[in-house]
Amino acid sequence: MRDNSYKAVMARRNEIMKAAVGLDYSVFESGSIAFDYEGMMAAPGLGMDEVNRVMRSFSVGNTPLIELKNISALARKYARPGFGARIAVKDEACNPSGSFKARRAALSVYMAKRMGYQGVITATSGNYGAAVASCCAKAGLRCIVVQECFDSRGLGQPEIVEKARKCEALGAEVVQLSVGPELFYVFLRLLEETGYFNASLYTPYGILGIESLGWELARQCREQFSQEPAMVVATNAGGGNLTGTARGMAKAGCGAPIAAASVDLKGLHMASDGAFNRKSFTTGHTGFGMPFTTWPDRSDVPRSAARPLRYMDRYVTVTQGQVFYTTEMLAVLEGMERGPAGNTSLTAAFALAQELPEDSLLVVQETEYTGAGKHQNAQLDFARQNGIRILTGDPALQVPGENIVLPEHPGQLSVREVSLDHLRHSLIKTSMGGRDALPREGDLDFLAEETRTSRDYVTDAINRLLEERDEKNG
Repeated sequence: MRDNSYKAVMARRNEIMKAAVGLDYSVFESGSIAFDYEGMMAAPGLGMDEVNRVMRSFSVGNTPLIELKNISALARKYARPGFGARIAVKDEACNPSGSFKARRAALSVYMAKRMGYQGVITATSGNYGAAVASCCAKAGLRCIVVQECFDSRGLGQPEIVEKARKCEALGAEVVQLSVGPELFYVFLRLLEETGYFNASLYTPYGILGIESLGWELARQCREQFSQEPAMVVATNAGGGNLTGTARGMAKAGCGAPIAAASVDLKGLHMASDGAFNRKSFTTGHTGFGMPFTTWPDRSDVPRSAARPLRYMDRYVTVTQGQVFYTTEMLAVLEGMERGPAGNTSLTAAFALAQELPEDSLLVVQETEYTGAGKHQNAQLDFARQNGIRILTGDPALQVPGENIVLPEHPGQLSVREVSLDHLRHSLIKTSMGGRDALPREGDLDFLAEETRTSRDYVTDAINRLLEERDEKNG
């Protein structure tokens, strides 16, 4: 009999994951900090033409790039003369499952079928579950979605409940759990018992799928606007959205700067039962964005293909109230009712557009579908039920978990800068672990790539870290 205790299952995690992903991560390891990232990304052997063919076979992609003329005009009213870029949005809600994650799912499900798996499992509370369910329906594969849904009172966020309904409507079996460590344990057990494919968000397959988004975006800017984007804004959570978009843009020859945007939920721990329902966003927030940026390999595979710090040029945050305001603004001014996660980047874009000349182009790289449970009114009502005060005023006064402050006017849509140097030093510190000396040269080169800096930058950061440790230890 196999030991299925929590401790035993966790001890088998690497073995389970290797069987469930069809990828031997050990061949990319160096035995130290560094690993062969580009080798891992190339392992599936899929070029951009093949990736796009897979997208077409699932009716995924080729989504429109829409200029938001009314919102652009409004942003110019708050910009200095001559500024206020044209804002365009890549309308990923047009995918079959209603979000950009259909691209991740399409390639993952394609690989699962090609490798002979009979079914697919994914652990997610978000849009990815619906995307995998949709693609499995097309491919004729079984689908199980493991969802972190409830707190200890049995209360589920309306957005998560909405997504469970969508997954079931698309033919998936949904396993709903309460917040806590049981999610990963149940996920591992199901993978082991069924022998199904792990459609992780963080495999090369998932990121290659999103590369099609960046590739399309770059080509559409040239075809529709005859110019390169001055900036692309991407909502950031686990980092795959930004990573795949940046890599796809690069493959299309576009080197536009990329700004990451997250909802500021500072102070709320995502795995806390008490905090779980005191937030109104299930993704696109700092509870995922910060830790996954500073240590990508905290994911459910040995080495994550989502490594956002390699690709971001800026990182900004916005508030929950600002995003709800922008969600309504998009509906009222542009006739587009879309879900909250994509509108995180649109909120940031409204402010960032005011920094750019009015003849430049700023692209928001995704939208998502909305529904009864994902609508801002449902979210605000649930917040009230959980003791969160809903106010109107200065969004800077928002305290996550205590209140949501809706702006009084569009001029209060702003961003806060996150220090990239702080994030870089955090990644380097975590990578060093307990080492008491400089790592080898290959590791220094790898960390320079991870932080998008130089060997000198990394060496200086490590030396300062070692000095601080020596001082602390006396």
